[in-house]
Amino acid sequence: MSDRIRVALIFGGQSSEHGISCLTAASVLKAIDRGRYDVVGVGITRSGRWTQVPLDVIAAYTIVDGHVPEVAEPRHDAVWMVGEQGCEVASRDGEKLVDINGVDVAFALLHGPFGEDGTIQGMFELMGIRYVGSGVAASAVGMDKHFMKVAFEAAGMPVWPYVAASRHRLRHHRADVVREIDERLTYPLFVKPARGGSSLGISRVADPSELDAAIDEAQRFDPKIVVEQGFVGARELEVAVLGDPAAPDGCAVSDVGEIRVQAAHGFYDFEAKYIDEAGAALDAPADIPAELSDRLKDLARQAFHAVDAEGLVRADFFVTDDGAFINEVNTMPGFTKISMYPALWQAAGMTYPELIGRLIDLALERPVGLR
Repeated sequence: MSDRIRVALIFGGQSSEHGISCLTAASVLKAIDRGRYDVVGVGITRSGRWTQVPLDVIAAYTIVDGHVPEVAEPRHDAVWMVGEQGCEVASRDGEKLVDINGVDVAFALLHGPFGEDGTIQGMFELMGIRYVGSGVAASAVGMDKHFMKVAFEAAGMPVWPYVAASRHRLRHHRADVVREIDERLTYPLFVKPARGGSSLGISRVADPSELDAAIDEAQRFDPKIVVEQGFVGARELEVAVLGDPAAPDGCAVSDVGEIRVQAAHGFYDFEAKYIDEAGAALDAPADIPAELSDRLKDLARQAFHAVDAEGLVRADFFVTDDGAFINEVNTMPGFTKISMYPALWQAAGMTYPELIGRLIDLALERPVGLR
């Protein structure tokens, strides 16, 4: 038996970010140190079926004519087991189990609900599987833009004005929600799914006549929405945070990076993030005063601890003439070749394979269960 660390890359999923998760898996597989790690690919189809995916299939995932890849419906479903030798994943062929692979650590590359939101982390905890990234509570809070902002506010962090609305409120008290938006916020607005990512379902609303359509669009992705006051002339800045249990503050931070979106996209939307490689540029380090850089790094550390994160977080900020404001954190940021989180660490001198190795090391060093 190989003495290499056995890593399960888990990707796909039932969220609207299924294809991006597949691209992330391909990027990580190509970069991971195969001399140190044995890798098994575990895909989740859009319908929710689990399957072991050959590594050559994962490596071939790419964007074709603007379409992202997806996990194919399987001939044999994958099953997880816990036995005397630890955790294993296998394929079910009728009444037999085949292709049985041991797993030392799970690297869930799932974006959005049913993966990034604490659901799969709960499964890992129940099965005693070590895994990359934040735990159940931090993942859930980091996925929900409403509760995330509540956590930031509780930590005394600067949060830009917003209104959150559940499906119940929108169904039974929609006029009250609209009235609250009109009273608390000024246009332009951004209407977002509360538990979505990759800018899917987000609309920029210039005046009240566009609000209803934007709410309906956001609810296509999540029944719960968040409406944020728009930033006019804001700079969008990001900091990558990496867990470091040995450090006094428990984490390390990258230099501040700045996203510059091409005018055709209007804002940092799905196409600018993943489809159009020229849709946005990252300046790392950002051209900002040292005092502002230190302020954002400090806020990134605060955000990491405000949601009780582990492993990795990307903290996003808006900076205006009124100051710096935390926008959100992402507990499983994208790892595609044009993604910002690995790019920020590469700018700091940490290669992509080194970053992947560090995240796996953190997962192996951390105990499962309460901590």
